[in-house]
Order: sequence, then C-alpha cells, then structure tokens
Amino acid sequence: MTVLITGAAGFIGFHLARRLLSDGASVIGLDDHNPYYDPALKTAREGQLAAHPHYLSLRGGVETPGLLAGIMARHRPHIVVHLAAQAGVRHSIEAPGSYASANLAGTFQVLEAVRAFPPDHLLMASSSSVYGGSDRMPYRETDRTDQPLSFYAATKKASEAMAHSYAALYGLPITMLRFFTVYGPWGRPDMAPFLFTSALFEDRPIQLFNHGQLMRDFTYIDDLVAAIRALMDVVPRHPATCVEGDSLSTVAPFRVVNIGNGRPIPLMDFIRAVEDATGRRGRLQLMPMQPGDVEATWADTTLLQRLIGPRQQTPMSLALQRYVDWFASYYRTAIPEVQDKQVLLQH
Repeated sequence: MTVLITGAAGFIGFHLARRLLSDGASVIGLDDHNPYYDPALKTAREGQLAAHPHYLSLRGGVETPGLLAGIMARHRPHIVVHLAAQAGVRHSIEAPGSYASANLAGTFQVLEAVRAFPPDHLLMASSSSVYGGSDRMPYRETDRTDQPLSFYAATKKASEAMAHSYAALYGLPITMLRFFTVYGPWGRPDMAPFLFTSALFEDRPIQLFNHGQLMRDFTYIDDLVAAIRALMDVVPRHPATCVEGDSLSTVAPFRVVNIGNGRPIPLMDFIRAVEDATGRRGRLQLMPMQPGDVEATWADTTLLQRLIGPRQQTPMSLALQRYVDWFASYYRTAIPEVQDKQVLLQH
C-alpha cells in the first residue's frame, strides 16, 4: 500500500507516517515547512521519517497549482490523507490570508488532484472548531455547524462542504476527520500542553483564559493515529448501498467522523496532571476569554466506534508522562531547567 500524506512533517502527519511505515506501507510525505512555528521541529520530525527506506520526502505547498496532480500522476497512491493546513484559531484572526491560501486553495488543489487520479480513499483533516457556538454536548457529527467563531473554523467547515461536492459529483469516497485537541510527543509549540510544560520548566506563570473555566476533549496522539489507520480501511460507500449510520450524506460516498477521547477534561485537572508529570507546581495567571475560543469541547464517538470497533485509549497520566519525557529530551539544550530534569531522568 502506498499512502500520500500532506503535512507529513506536522505533528499528526509525522506520527501517522511513522505508524504506516511500521505497518509496512510506503509513504509519500509532502510538506512546505511553514514557519508558523519553529521549522526546526518539522525538520527533526522529517529527519526521522527520511531514514526509513520506504519514505519519500517532498517539499512544497498544497496550494501550488498542479503540484499535487503531478505527484498523484507519478506515484498513484492508494490512499491520500490530507492533513496540511494553516493551523491555529487565534492566529486566524491575525493572519486570515494564510488560511484562505493553505486551507481553501490548498483543499481545492487536493480535490482536483484526486478527481484526476482517484485513490481508493481520501481522508481529510477537519476540526472540532467547526461546532463553533453550539451548546449541545457532546458534539455529534449530525449537529449544525453553521456558527463558526473563528476564520480557522470557517475554513474547515468550507473544506468539508467542498469535499462533499466532489464526492457527489465524481463519486470520490471521502472521510472528513474532526480532531479534538490532540497532544503528545513532538506536539506543536502553540498548543496548551507545550505552553503549560514550558512555563513550568521556566518558572513562568501559566496563562489560563476564561479564568481557567474551560473543558477540552484531550486526545492522545497514538490513540488518534490508531483511529485514522483503522478508518483508512473503512471506505465510505454510496448511500444507496449503506447500512444506517454508515454515511452522513444522502447523495455521496462521504462521511464525517469525530476523533476524540469522548470525555471532556476540566483544564485545571489537565494542568494538575502536567504538574505531576513534571514534578513542579505552577503559578496561575487568570485571563479573560479570547476571541474565537469556546468554553468546552466534547466528542460523541458513537459513529467512530461503530465503524472501527473497540478503541485504543491511553490513560492521561501515562500520555502526559510520555509527553513531558519527550519535551525534556528534545529541549534539553535550549532550556537549562529541562537539562537538569534530563539528568534526573537518566539517573
């Protein structure tokens, strides 16, 4: 099996590529090393993948006209997993143009490429952000998603609509993956686990928005990747041949699936778990709610479990310990306090 992953040097793309390579697949990884966060982290991830003989590393932006079509024509992958995107809810308020380019124009280029050279299955990253101002919990895939609170969320909702139109017009089997607050080793520096952990090691205050009154459906990266890998084999069919609940479309081989832990965690509980993993106690700085943010996320994972069966669920304490250990190892030369912890870990 050959799999094309866009955004392969990103957090989720890296872990998915590594899992597929370990399973014996050949992986083509495309990434532009966008400087939204430290490109050195992406280079380090890519370096691990490039050491594998069945990994092909390609550099470029998905929004580049014709780039993906050329890759599809040359390599004809069986599966395409489109993860490349401009990420970040708050950054979309400051630089919306980059989201229109990467998330909208980029998604269009992906859809055109798979229309010309259809794979067996196209899976595309969406986000829990599409649920926006909904106050219904837990979030179900059938809930209305027409109240985005950020431009990032709007681009993800638009990508879902664009994908559905191509599934309907051309019979392309497409699965949209709505991710919920993913964390783990090699995670993004703009995400809460990194911000909390770095603040603890550097003895800086931890900023808590909405005065800490937030809840998130934190999803460990290994559990997320296991779900994606299983969904790759569950190809959407035309609704006329589906069993009830197999597709959320009445006219196309199209599916939307939540991938979350299925249990919201109060932010304060998550911070206490990070403190336990680091062996440090933080100083909390309570802040007002930020524009574009939501108070809670909670995934209904009924459809996911119906499609792939029993799910891998890593305990949060173990997941955070793995994350903190990776953090201490990777950043030991940059943060003296982390270097001290690394010495303790080694002895």
